[in-house]
Amino acid sequence: MKKVVLSLAGVLAAAAFAPEASAIPAFARQTGMACSACHAQHFPILNGFGRAFKAAGFTMMGAQEKVEGEHLSLPAVLNFGQLLKVRYQKTSGTAGTPSGVDTNGGQWQFPDEYALFVGGRLADNGTIKVGVMAENALAGTPAGIVAGLRVPVVVELDAAKISVIPFTTDSLGAFYGYSESSAGVVRSIRWAEHRKEISAHQYTGVGSGAATGIALLAHNDMGYINVTRFAPEFASATQMASTAFHIAATPTIADWATVISAEIVSGNTAFNVPTKGSGVSAQAHGELAGMEAGVYGQYSKGGDAAGIYGAKSAATAGIDVTVVPHTLSIGAAYRGATSKDNAYTFTAVYDLAQNVALVANFTKYNLVQGTNGDTLFTGMLEAAW
Repeated sequence: MKKVVLSLAGVLAAAAFAPEASAIPAFARQTGMACSACHAQHFPILNGFGRAFKAAGFTMMGAQEKVEGEHLSLPAVLNFGQLLKVRYQKTSGTAGTPSGVDTNGGQWQFPDEYALFVGGRLADNGTIKVGVMAENALAGTPAGIVAGLRVPVVVELDAAKISVIPFTTDSLGAFYGYSESSAGVVRSIRWAEHRKEISAHQYTGVGSGAATGIALLAHNDMGYINVTRFAPEFASATQMASTAFHIAATPTIADWATVISAEIVSGNTAFNVPTKGSGVSAQAHGELAGMEAGVYGQYSKGGDAAGIYGAKSAATAGIDVTVVPHTLSIGAAYRGATSKDNAYTFTAVYDLAQNVALVANFTKYNLVQGTNGDTLFTGMLEAAW
């Protein structure tokens, strides 16, 4: 305990010397803007501008040179970004055993993730915009190196946007096509590293898993509706027999930018992937005692491998506060789940630069596989360039 206190004291003492949060810089190159232009607090949390950039199909550009001609407008160079996560995990009791990996002795995961991102504008004629976001896992996947791909086609009307977004993902869930939530509706877009401990949707599986489908999106300044037809398969969908429905309101309430949403997944199961579940999610970003803050809440019910609705349920609540501007954020979360599988999580993100961060998460479990008092610690270096 003394070593932990001294280490935390060292981080706090050093905090004044580091600037902002990490992000994937492919879009920074396209727009000519810093990563913090789109991300609140720290990566991957989106701010209002980041959500608008996503709604426009990743097509906004800045000063970057374009190749333009009749019915042609795209960046002069293909914009890339790489993401690296190096993790150390240490568990006690049985917390590390459900996945079949015993981390009670401590485990270095180098890399936990190493991915190449390619993204940006494909076309923009003023009314119709086409963009792309591709994630390529350099460790390899069943489809070669591709781990995720979406191609939004956006039609801009006077007061709204209508989008058609074909997509595939190996693990990020049926809402990968489109969501503005940073609370874990999509596996990769969550405010803390311990995904199942801070997100009810991740705990039940409503926000994760392989999926290939087409998202149909209607979006305006008040919110959006996403109806997705998909198959719980990766890059090889023979039949899209499942539906994911995601509706969100995005008002600003007392200077807090909010995303309040409901999610429903229904349909058939394949390869033991649950495709039946529901949930609600809410988040708000603003200032708390003069500090930038995010507040998150979720409730979710999910199916088990046999598709039994409500076999798993959870509620989560969390808060993330930037105590040193552009540098240090700390947070806490609580999960109340089926069969008293509760968890208490504490988080810290220390930003060495806008694209390099040190992350620490610590979770204490109330009950895991019949054993009380299990814990999980994750220390991580996250960098993007």
